[in-house]
Amino acid sequence: MPTLTWVGKDKVVNHHHDVPFRILNKQYNFTANNNSPINSTQNRIIQGDNLEALKSLLPEFEGKVKCIYIDPPYNTGNEGWVYNDNVNDPKMKKWLGQVVGKEGEDLSRHDKWLCMMYPRLKLLHKLLADDGVIFVSIDDNQQANLTLIMDEIFGLKQHVATITLLCNPKGRSQDKYFGTSHEYLIIYSKTERPAESFSIEKNDEAILKDYKLIDEGGRYRLMGLRNSHREFNKQTRPNLFYPLYVNPILKTVNVNQVDGHDIAVLPLWADGFEGCWTWGNSLATQDNHLLVAKQVKGKWEVSRKSYAIKEGEKVRKKLFTIWNDTDFRTEVGQRVFGEIFENSSKLDFPQPKSVALIQEVLRTCTKDNDIILDSFAGSGTTAHAVLKLNAQDGGNRRFILVEMMDYAENITAERVRRVINGYGQDNKAVAGLGGGFDYFTIGEPLFLENDNLNEAVGITAIRDYITYSEGIPIHEQTTPDNPYNPYVLGVNREVAWVFFYETERVTTLDIEFLGTLQFGKHKPVSVIIYADKCLLSPEFMRKHNIRFKKIPRDITRF
Repeated sequence: MPTLTWVGKDKVVNHHHDVPFRILNKQYNFTANNNSPINSTQNRIIQGDNLEALKSLLPEFEGKVKCIYIDPPYNTGNEGWVYNDNVNDPKMKKWLGQVVGKEGEDLSRHDKWLCMMYPRLKLLHKLLADDGVIFVSIDDNQQANLTLIMDEIFGLKQHVATITLLCNPKGRSQDKYFGTSHEYLIIYSKTERPAESFSIEKNDEAILKDYKLIDEGGRYRLMGLRNSHREFNKQTRPNLFYPLYVNPILKTVNVNQVDGHDIAVLPLWADGFEGCWTWGNSLATQDNHLLVAKQVKGKWEVSRKSYAIKEGEKVRKKLFTIWNDTDFRTEVGQRVFGEIFENSSKLDFPQPKSVALIQEVLRTCTKDNDIILDSFAGSGTTAHAVLKLNAQDGGNRRFILVEMMDYAENITAERVRRVINGYGQDNKAVAGLGGGFDYFTIGEPLFLENDNLNEAVGITAIRDYITYSEGIPIHEQTTPDNPYNPYVLGVNREVAWVFFYETERVTTLDIEFLGTLQFGKHKPVSVIIYADKCLLSPEFMRKHNIRFKKIPRDITRF
């Protein structure tokens, strides 16, 4: 597989391991006013470096995010952008200096951009669920580079598609040669996914237009059963080449001849070329009731009924790799942003994405209760799209936004507040969508520079980290008020996890402590116990399947 090399790559490939776990400090909670509709409330907006924020989300959200959408800096070199789009933001320069070292002083803007993106994509990959998908907006400045590092991190087979988005049909007048009218959406999955994962429901207007026939089963349309591609034929698909039998009076179709007057019909093209059916013999037998026949220019043709609603769900359509809906255009995103903030020049935000565009992304891969993450949150369009889609289909999707810039509060969060309660004149011009969110900042690290626990973060954060690092499944986790023992983190029939920690005294694993342990109905085969010291002999621990782990803290103060 081709790989991309750049100055500083060796410093950042595994840098995500060195990023400290930090706690997230909740600053406030915001919920809709009493007149707003019901919508999701367990949402988060986090202000801070997205690299640190993503690492801090791992204990709670690793492998749980269904859809990631990010719109990272395009690296145009344009200093005027809010995003500091040439990656020369002081915070980024400081980070590059610490991680890449002196080499970082001589990096090209492309090297800097790749150094910035690589560890973030590694953490996003960890957060993505096995059936999850990531969408990345990008333009020609970094599209080729991004594809190569996405191939490296997610895998070649996980590349789903690259969509070309017509976002500015007038073209950028400042471009040197051609006026750029498009951007890209690069899509990767965590694992290989079935094609239907990326289809969307047809709306009522499209159904009325396409499904004009009606019977007792509802609205339907007829689709030719013969495969429309000549490369699929008797030679390439022999199992799909067989006769169907048409009753010329009833116009019914059967796999086997029922009446001596039945007419055998083969999947032939008008010129006599032998094609093939789209259905195999067994499917044609199973769904025989959907097959119908009609004469066209003296020849019998077989079609199948395709219903608009099947088993309670609307028919879905496959999306194409060119998106040119006028609602997806940049000017639409800008107009909506201006309406929300009443065209305030003080809150100008260049080229925010269209809400309709992000909604289309979410329709392709999310359902009720799914988690959506945007770690380059910008003006908060992703949150707006999540809440709007929930309002339309009754879903309970949740969003997590991360924004490092100072406008995280007065633009990102403020936009979401206005979308929740309504905006415009007297907050009534556009009705609120309801919902709520918690606002966080990034706090202290869980570990100090000497690798000891930072006990100032509190017992809850420490327990959560140990639970995560041990990989204890949610349904096996326990809380300090469990009926067994306040130190038990989790238990099943195979193993129990115990975190014997006290803030003001040294804890010792000995016979006396073992006597206090209870696990209810569970009798685990082995026990993992964290403590400051251990007085049990290695022989005793082997005999009773006990594993001791020393709590990494300085106990000399006691």
